[in-house]
Amino acid sequence: MSQKYNILLMISDQHSKYHIGAYGDPLVRTPHLDQLAENGMRFTSAYCASPVCVPSRMSFMTCRTPSTNRVWNNNHLLHSGIPTWAHAMGLAGYETSLIGRMHFNGHDQRHGFENRPLGEYGATHPGANRRGAPLFKSISTATTGQNRTAVEIAGRGYGSYHVFDEMVAERTRAYLRDKAKNPGNRPFAAVAGFLLPHCPFIAHKELFDYYYDRVDIPQHTPNEPGPIRKFKQIRGLYPPLDEERIRVARAAYFGMCEYLDLQIGHILQTLRETGLDRNTLVIYCSDHGEMAGEHGCWWKSSYYEGSVGVPLIASLPGVIAPNAESDQICNLMDIGPTLLDMADGNPMPDIHGYSLWSLLTGQGSGDHPNETYSEHLGQEGIPSRMIRTGPWKCYTYHDNTAPVLYNLEDDPDEMRDLGSDSNYEHIRNHLLSRIFEHWDPEDVLRESADIDRDIRLITRWGQAIQPTLPDTVAVPDDAEDIECR
Repeated sequence: MSQKYNILLMISDQHSKYHIGAYGDPLVRTPHLDQLAENGMRFTSAYCASPVCVPSRMSFMTCRTPSTNRVWNNNHLLHSGIPTWAHAMGLAGYETSLIGRMHFNGHDQRHGFENRPLGEYGATHPGANRRGAPLFKSISTATTGQNRTAVEIAGRGYGSYHVFDEMVAERTRAYLRDKAKNPGNRPFAAVAGFLLPHCPFIAHKELFDYYYDRVDIPQHTPNEPGPIRKFKQIRGLYPPLDEERIRVARAAYFGMCEYLDLQIGHILQTLRETGLDRNTLVIYCSDHGEMAGEHGCWWKSSYYEGSVGVPLIASLPGVIAPNAESDQICNLMDIGPTLLDMADGNPMPDIHGYSLWSLLTGQGSGDHPNETYSEHLGQEGIPSRMIRTGPWKCYTYHDNTAPVLYNLEDDPDEMRDLGSDSNYEHIRNHLLSRIFEHWDPEDVLRESADIDRDIRLITRWGQAIQPTLPDTVAVPDDAEDIECR
């Protein structure tokens, strides 16, 4: 390919594909993402490699599974000796930059990115304090986690997450303006990393008020799978939340989705103003989803579509046809190989992602297998893994709960678990054998325990020494005005 296109990849945190207008939501207003989808291709069956932040993001960067990375929870550190697509794109002649969030843990806050125009609040050594003001002043940091408090404390407001995303948008716009004025001799591959719409569920007053009277209340799911009952027990979701708590949290989440879309709109406007939109591949995705009360679940960490499924939109004028939709089963691990394919770069070693470039350019699916995997450890401490292939989704936990099986073609809302239905025994057993082909749950438990032991020592060192890292962004002192409902 004679021309090397620029790349702008925008990745959010905890954005459900079901709460984007382009994915069929009639309520949540996301005009800028909708326009991006109209200009390019929208993937309806994209997944993350793990439905939780750090394992998902590290797999997104390395294009390898969490088990290959040895990164299974949010405390684990990606080894600096594992190459990422940022390394590979640098070798392909690109200037790589990370603007904002990626949730790297430990001293290495770059992992192949040449520049980092903006770091993030959490770019600290394990155990070391954040810089600046407290992350939240009037609410508990428990509201960022997976516990009942994170739904019960919700409402109107403006906080450090909103301020951070504004910083990401403005710094990305400044970066693009500079690239338009000083293009240099290399194309750029930049990532803009957002925090929203990750909880706490706090939205600007006008957005919260708009959605409060309009949200629906998800209905109870009968005969829910055993792993989901355990998910809810561990996170305090029994007894079920009352309708008012659900309404408040959903209204706030929808408002956060709209506010994120507004920041993305600012960036897309700058792309147009600078003329960079004509030769820049723009990709939008999120690291995982958010259940937002569906099936009585919240946050991520489950294999429901709202959690493990992700939005994935790509646009490049004159190359990717407008208003395109693909039901290709794919994964965030496929983004790196796609970028390298577009750039005529050398393939990365020992990866589990496949290029989507031929599909994006209308040349078919290439060698993509049209199936994918996801895995999880998380708060349960129970290894689990999912396969999605054809209409089937199957997952199993390394405990005494029965495997779960859905036919998403017949049952897109995942209401009928076929995992214990004898009529589907052959399919279930076949998919379970596939799940265990390259995955050993006992190995996950042993390795994770050793890693957790080592990180406890590293964290104690960080608490004692308080080392500082250059990519740490100080939390602003005046970044909070919260009124919980």
